Amino acid sequence: MDPEASRNARQSLELAFQMSNILETGLDRHTLSVLVALCEKGLNPESLAALVKELRREPQTNSTTTSAAPTFP
Repeated sequence: MDPEASRNARQSLELAFQMSNILETGLDRHTLSVLVALCEKGLNPESLAALVKELRREPQTNSTTTSAAPTFP
């Protein structure tokens, strides 16, 4: 990636992160960058938003608790 494109990408992510903070989404920069990249790959943003909401609703499990299926933070 050329320096200009890299700088534009960083600025775009920073702007998206500022908007995310204003909207109080609770997303960190890394998570936001992953979600943006998935959208750029063609995933539906509304589906991703629903997935994030669902993952946040799931109860957090203790690391010592045995579970049949893995859970995501």
